[in-house]
Amino acid sequence: METVRIAAHAKINLALSLAQPEPAGSSRGGWHRISTWMHAIDLADEVLVEPVPGGVSTWSARWASDAPRPGLIDWPVEQDLAWRALRAVENRVGQRLPTRIVLTKRIPTGAGLGGGSADAGATLLALDRAWGLGLGVGVLQELGATLGSDVPFFVDQTDNGSGSGTGGGPPRPAVVGGFGETIERTPKASAELVLMVPGFGCPTGAVYRAFDDAVRAGKAGTLDEPRVLALARAGAVDAASLWNDLAEPACAVRPQLTDLRQRASAALGCPVHITGSGSAMFAVAQAGEAQHMAATVRDAVPSLAARTTRLC
Repeated sequence: METVRIAAHAKINLALSLAQPEPAGSSRGGWHRISTWMHAIDLADEVLVEPVPGGVSTWSARWASDAPRPGLIDWPVEQDLAWRALRAVENRVGQRLPTRIVLTKRIPTGAGLGGGSADAGATLLALDRAWGLGLGVGVLQELGATLGSDVPFFVDQTDNGSGSGTGGGPPRPAVVGGFGETIERTPKASAELVLMVPGFGCPTGAVYRAFDDAVRAGKAGTLDEPRVLALARAGAVDAASLWNDLAEPACAVRPQLTDLRQRASAALGCPVHITGSGSAMFAVAQAGEAQHMAATVRDAVPSLAARTTRLC
């Protein structure tokens, strides 16, 4: 047994295409098939997992001093995905694993950056190593799928780290398809980004309902897997080719997001994209321009927390 620390990297959706919801009454009624090019960025939480044989499991979380948009940590522990990951592993191995879980948060919540899913994926990997379970990535991805459709993407780290150091490489980029169960790892892309986080989140359920409204109006719901795959397999980030089928629904749910996006785009003179179901946004920077672009956004739109990041 050992204490394990893992960096849980945020993700962005460089492209996201959605099908119309599955018919009511089907096994996945109301669910959406997806095709999305997901890529990790260098913004990361830290997950610490420490076995405490003979003790009881505990969970705690705090914001790091350099978190771009700290918020309230007010959710019940039973709803936290890292805690649920522990319970999933315990159920798999058929025994209690008394563990101290400590999250140091940097990834904003409710922003479409996958913070909870990243923490869950890192916790699954850390538990496997800390307790010497030997479950392996395949089993951990199966467990992750029971926690959330994004979680298996994050169960991909090869150097998990241990002891007093912080280890764990970012998950490899991938096209995630189906209902999240299909993962095709793709070439790593290189790009500097400006990440912009409003002072509010977007409720995922409401955003999907707004998307379904657009489907009923005949304005959405065409899944374009070939387009997503072509972009991801090329491994190059062309800002003009990126898109997100949930961008407009997110703006419908949070109308102020439209204004912030337009103001940031006008200030930068380039497209500003929404990741996941929002509310975080990003712009692709030219080499060496990211710091200047972030400062420009902070001056033009002070309500946005803007910082540089990069694909990793």
